[in-house]
Amino acid sequence: MDVLKPRVRFAPSPTGQLHVGNARTALYNWLFARRFGGDFLLRIEDTDIERSEARYETQLLDDLRWLGLDWDEGPQAKSESGEGLYGPYRQSQRLDIYREHTDRLLANGSAYRCFCTTEQLDAEREQAVAAHQPQVYSGRCRNVPPQESAARAAGGEAFAVRLNIGVEPIRFHDIVRGAVEFAAEAVSDPVLVRSSGMPVYNYVVTIDDALMRITHVIRGDDHLSNTPKQVAIYRAFGWPVPEFAHLSTILGPDKTRLSKRHGATSIATFREMGILPEALVNYLALLGWGAEGGTRETFTMAELAAEFTLERVTPSPAIFDFNKLYWLNRHYLKLADPKRVAALARPCFTAKGWLPEDTLPNNLEAWFEQLLALFLPSVDHLDQLPEKARFLFDFDPATAMANEENAAVLASETARKVLDEFAMRIAALPAPVTPEAFKSLMNEVKAATGAKGKDLFHPVRIALTGAHSGPEFDKVIPLIEAGSVLLLPTRIASVHERTESFVAAFRQGTTS
Repeated sequence: MDVLKPRVRFAPSPTGQLHVGNARTALYNWLFARRFGGDFLLRIEDTDIERSEARYETQLLDDLRWLGLDWDEGPQAKSESGEGLYGPYRQSQRLDIYREHTDRLLANGSAYRCFCTTEQLDAEREQAVAAHQPQVYSGRCRNVPPQESAARAAGGEAFAVRLNIGVEPIRFHDIVRGAVEFAAEAVSDPVLVRSSGMPVYNYVVTIDDALMRITHVIRGDDHLSNTPKQVAIYRAFGWPVPEFAHLSTILGPDKTRLSKRHGATSIATFREMGILPEALVNYLALLGWGAEGGTRETFTMAELAAEFTLERVTPSPAIFDFNKLYWLNRHYLKLADPKRVAALARPCFTAKGWLPEDTLPNNLEAWFEQLLALFLPSVDHLDQLPEKARFLFDFDPATAMANEENAAVLASETARKVLDEFAMRIAALPAPVTPEAFKSLMNEVKAATGAKGKDLFHPVRIALTGAHSGPEFDKVIPLIEAGSVLLLPTRIASVHERTESFVAAFRQGTTS
């Protein structure tokens, strides 16, 4: 593609959280601009006064920055010279601009006032349905003489403003889909301005894109049916029509449109889960695009920007594979700096009251990083960590014994003997218990009971961790012992305390 400094935009409405479909659109626009040395604009489409909220705009800007997407023009742009040369970049601040352009279209005959009432329009639609014809506007006000139209408007009669489409088919080229054509009668004469005086989406977005010098409109294919109306508006003003690229729909694993019932769909939710931004960006980039060769799966942001082209975007729907995203997240968690991961994971633990909210002292910070190193390989995202580490902070003998698999292990006579021997010997062992001392003690229990393998280790593991399987003792024991000292006053139970409380509960359960 021969592209001379493209100008692209991402134009969300602040009516809810940023979801993965819009995030992918923003990413593709950003990558295209960076690939060809162009400009990436952010425009806030906030003309839906009832639904637009400042908190959603704040969240939107924060999510974009979290993804690593900076913008050259728009609200809070990175440029030191301000928002940019083509503002304002909020549609609610551009209403005078839209009114001025409406006057131009009415003056040159490209648009006309429509005085049809709601009842008349409803009647037309009902007739069309009964006749099995397209439900399009009849054009009854198209031929109202300009002087009569102006007089009726001056007299206070309510009117909308419609674009005079004409009879020629509307054609445009889509970079993803090729040549596209819509019959003029299928488009009808679209409303540009409602009778309330509020301009409609297709009208304002076209004016904004034209005045902001947008060269490429990259957006979801749900806007494909809007495009012929916008092309007609461009031509009515005599403006050059930009290139279009409509991105395919994102589907859930069941091949229906991705929604909340499939799981997380908003960027905010993925952030809360503990998905790293580099993992999510990498995954979103692959939802409908692939690099030359088609086999590579991991990319840095810089690598994506160097390779991205719209020609390699597929028109086929993309399936959102959560397992693939989690695989990428595990990949990037392995590569991430341990201190960064600790900072991201810590809120998951402070929310449960397991870690202090204040700055951690160095020894406790090191202990927490040790904990993360142990459990990170077994999680898909960071918010799964507390459950993996729950036994350290919230060990409950009754819950451990109530587990069916644990109960089956503990039901044997061998398990009772192992726990009795273990409890007796651990009580005589000085604190803190070291991995070496623990290993020696377990050899003594083995010799005294004749138990080995899982018959030896499973009962002890249940007594200390609440589960018959888990990380190796030489890694768990130091975490338990150090945590019992470092976490004050909300401390965790030591090896001695765990053994004593569990065995006491176990003995009571077997004798009751």
